[in-house]
Amino acid sequence: MNRVFSAIRSTSPGGKGGGLLERPTIEKTTPGRESEFDLRKSRKTSPPYRVLLHNDNYNKREYVVQVLMKVIPGMTLDTAVNIMQEAHHNGLAVVIICAQVDAEEHCTQLRGNGLLSSIEPANDGC
Repeated sequence: MNRVFSAIRSTSPGGKGGGLLERPTIEKTTPGRESEFDLRKSRKTSPPYRVLLHNDNYNKREYVVQVLMKVIPGMTLDTAVNIMQEAHHNGLAVVIICAQVDAEEHCTQLRGNGLLSSIEPANDGC
């Protein structure tokens, strides 16, 4: 109750009459949570990571291409085929270079679809 009365300001000189309630200040950020803007900013400034696709003897080539296109945003058919071919012939292929948090998510999704994947820092900054 005291807080309500302390927010009332008298508008007349003698302190009599009606008063105005001051608008309370509401904290809009939750402690421990970053805003979407801060997350985007940190992704742009964080060191890049490579998402790697490892060859396996279990998944068909067509399936690997489908998973790459499903999991990686903006992945085209041609790029997915090239990545699959590189992994098939060389044992390993770079899928995408991105922020660590995104690389971890892509790797998890690739693994969740049965592909062998890992991440590593992209030290050369590509």
